[in-house]
Amino acid sequence: MTDSENTPVWFITGCSSGFGRAIVEAVLAAGERVVATARNPAGIADLERAGSCVVMTLDVTDAAAIARVLNDAARVFGRLDVVVNNAGYGLLGAIEECSDEQIRRNVETNFFGPLNVIRAALPIMRAQQRGHIVNISAAAAIANYAGFGMYGGAKAALELVSESLRAETHAFGINVTLVEPGPFRTGFIASGLETASAPIEAYDGTVRRFGRLLASIDGKQPGDPARAAAAIVAMVRNGEAPMRFPLGKYAVKKLRDKAAALVREADKWEALAAGTDFD
Repeated sequence: MTDSENTPVWFITGCSSGFGRAIVEAVLAAGERVVATARNPAGIADLERAGSCVVMTLDVTDAAAIARVLNDAARVFGRLDVVVNNAGYGLLGAIEECSDEQIRRNVETNFFGPLNVIRAALPIMRAQQRGHIVNISAAAAIANYAGFGMYGGAKAALELVSESLRAETHAFGINVTLVEPGPFRTGFIASGLETASAPIEAYDGTVRRFGRLLASIDGKQPGDPARAAAAIVAMVRNGEAPMRFPLGKYAVKKLRDKAAALVREADKWEALAAGTDFD
């Protein structure tokens, strides 16, 4: 096998902008190979590089197409080393405000899409006895906000699936990592955030307040997507594969705050909770 054939191959969803595109560029800068996917491949055609980057069409809500595209991707370079589930979008609205259709579509994209990509990639990685699945989560899955119930809920479901996945596939040489970004200067707020179809005035002080906060920080977020992408590539190449990989000072602090809050609750309710066991 030649050195080129030994070069790792990445498969990345949602590459039209933001983290997806930045990760593709970071992978190529590291001298590795990548299959970049998007619903509209014309928007990422400039990423294609002979022998290094192949662009493919993939809508992660099209469950029937996922296995075909994954298998095509594995055939292109003869292997599949890293799968990055990045495709997704936000839904801003109180749980009561969001329509059934909005909720289902958001969960299809943020949970069932990555789940189906994972399920299609696993037979390939098991046969190789190696691989790394990287799921892009969100700060909302660490601790959620008013107005992100459905979006954060879908990401939290992906997090718990990832925990089981890590335990199930470790013996096959497959790593699993959750990337938990804080606020980054991507197009998420401006173009990747849907709002509830039937707003209710009673939520102006909570959901709308959070929406105004998001609007006020758009374009001023502290996170640099290019640096985040480089960090993700470095983490994968390092080989340690943490379960959770927070990105940005905000996410690191939020993870610590959540851990401290859980310990405080366990300490406060320990006596009453422990008393429910048989003697």
